[in-house]
Amino acid sequence: MSQDYEKLLNEYRKLWNNRKLEEDINAENILKEAISRELRDENSHPRVRKTIFEKFYLAVKRIAHSDLDDTSKAELIHMHIHEAEGLK
Repeated sequence: MSQDYEKLLNEYRKLWNNRKLEEDINAENILKEAISRELRDENSHPRVRKTIFEKFYLAVKRIAHSDLDDTSKAELIHMHIHEAEGLK
């Protein structure tokens, strides 16, 4: 997997253009934290939150159907898998 986290972070921002991402110098940390928050559904009201598996499915579906290049799609999906495994 490419370690170009700046590029991946920019690709992630294309998918979630209204998502506020915390400011940090390290693009890898920002991206991993954003994916983790996404999978835990922290951007939703507690009564309507979905499970990690539902959020994972929706994220992968959104990535797969996006206009991103195939390499970026694969790397973002790989990062989602890694973060989801850590949250189980």
